[in-house]
Amino acid sequence: MTDVVAPPSGSSRFKRPRRRRMSRARIVFILITLGLPFAFYSLFVLWPFVQAFIYSLTNWGGFSDTFEFVGLANYKALLHDDIFLKAVRNNLLLALVVPFVTIVLSLALATMVTVGGSSTGAVRGLDRSSLYRIVSFFPYTIPAIVIGLIWSQMFDPSSGLVNGLLTGIGLDRFESFAWLGEVSTAMPVTMFVIIWGFVGFYMVLFIAAIKGIPSELYDAARVDGAGRVRMTMMVTLPMVRDTIQTAYIYLGILALDAFVYMAALNASGGPQNSTLTMTQDLFNTAFKKGQFGLASAMGVFLAATTLTFAAVVFTINRLTRGRDR
Repeated sequence: MTDVVAPPSGSSRFKRPRRRRMSRARIVFILITLGLPFAFYSLFVLWPFVQAFIYSLTNWGGFSDTFEFVGLANYKALLHDDIFLKAVRNNLLLALVVPFVTIVLSLALATMVTVGGSSTGAVRGLDRSSLYRIVSFFPYTIPAIVIGLIWSQMFDPSSGLVNGLLTGIGLDRFESFAWLGEVSTAMPVTMFVIIWGFVGFYMVLFIAAIKGIPSELYDAARVDGAGRVRMTMMVTLPMVRDTIQTAYIYLGILALDAFVYMAALNASGGPQNSTLTMTQDLFNTAFKKGQFGLASAMGVFLAATTLTFAAVVFTINRLTRGRDR
């Protein structure tokens, strides 16, 4: 039995590895690639947020260098402002309806274009799917303000195309009907215009996501006897869940803003403020009433609402097992 000889105390085998010191070139590289972008981000993104919060605690008029700190008085005023609360309700309604309808329609069209073809043979989309993609994506290429102005003319009560078509097929009660001037139709029409402008883009987004799903999953589902609806529910939706989450957040942010569409369709906020949004009320408060402090409080509230919406979407996605395991 041989004795085990301990290695010498000075052996390199038992020495602790020395921490490598970063070279000057590496430090400069990190400062340029990370530090410089973060500095610009802090200057042009974070600092304006901080400024807005500071101004929200004052009675600043916007065009003077004197103001007084009023604490949370502006936020208390918002809680008792019926017009602002109406705008908040309108934005929440947009955030609930517009993302949901847009994603459902976009996902349905994307599914038909990619895997909604023949039920026999290889899994494929409908015939002439490229044409459908181009036609559906076309509205997204038009600026939002142009879309709003076009549809405002189409819904014009006296010379609009919509009323002309409806009266042409015998629906005389729509003659001179003010779609954007009635409380019952102003908001649904506005939602329709926004959804029309974004369905094509998110359809193309979902097409790209579905194209990344292995075809073997669809083949296996078809062998098991799954139809198109079941394949969509059991294969497509779970595989594109992260894309749906991203789309929902972006559409929710759009719905919480929607300033351009509202300004083009109903700049005054609609009948009885039925289409007024927080951004419209913020604009009027700042530039028409000269109350920039109160308008800053509205902006802070809108930012907090947007962050809350994103957090809710992430939480729901995680609770429904959308997180990758």
